[in-house]
Amino acid sequence: MRITRRNLLTSALAASVVPKMLWASTQVTLGAMEISSLSDGNLMLPGAFILGGMPADEVATLLAKYNLSTETLEPSCNVTLLRSGGRNVLFDVGAGPDFQPTAGKLGLALEALGLTAEDITDVVFTHGHPDHLWGLLDEFDEPVFAKATHHFAQGEFDYWTDENTLSSIGAERTTFAVGAARRLNAIADQLRFFNDGEEILPGVAARATIGHTPSHMSFELRDGSESMLVVGDALGNHHVAFERPAWASNSDQDAALAAQTRLGLLDQLASEQMLLLGYHLPNGGLGRAERSGDTYRFVPAT
Repeated sequence: MRITRRNLLTSALAASVVPKMLWASTQVTLGAMEISSLSDGNLMLPGAFILGGMPADEVATLLAKYNLSTETLEPSCNVTLLRSGGRNVLFDVGAGPDFQPTAGKLGLALEALGLTAEDITDVVFTHGHPDHLWGLLDEFDEPVFAKATHHFAQGEFDYWTDENTLSSIGAERTTFAVGAARRLNAIADQLRFFNDGEEILPGVAARATIGHTPSHMSFELRDGSESMLVVGDALGNHHVAFERPAWASNSDQDAALAAQTRLGLLDQLASEQMLLLGYHLPNGGLGRAERSGDTYRFVPAT
């Protein structure tokens, strides 16, 4: 296994009018697999979206260790790219142009690697939240990855396309449901469904990590004896999710189930020292979970 970090430049847009943009790329090699973490930008979230209901004083002390405010959080968005066997596979597609102005930068990150949307052969989804799914369509509502097969968990698809979801998801997430259904319908002809435990592509196995959404999936990437886990939002941040994994988080649709999933996942990852890549974790999201007494911490890969 080899891990590298490097800086990349996008090509200048509109000749010399717009400067080139600098992108950090984190890459790991597993056997013949090459995995890259691509930035889609970051989110701007009120702290209560994640921290609401947690013990305020303890949360403030914990986040101060990371130089973070409890008022506003700005988590990064890390899209995983797998290049193997002639395939270019994305895990999630970012937020696209319609969610938040600080996100939706995946196209620039691909360009920095010399790739375009047409080079993507497969798209695999962890779940149906906007920052993972809405990048399916461009500003003209056309599919971005028109040549790709889109792999979606059957249960997750059923949930987001069920008309009852709109009335049961809660007012604060109504736009999530409307946006997901519209985008999934737009790529209906490109969809392939899978279930927990399936090898959906060579060396890529689905693993249910439910709670954040009803059928949230993580993915084990394996080549021979080397493996890593793309965890999506099953481990949604590097602070409370690791240090207080049993706490309920407002960002999870089933908070109790998500906490149970986190505890089991962290125990396995720490025990096996398995490499992980998290969508909202810092430094490109690549690292390991390390046990610290009766809690955990995220250790970025070096």
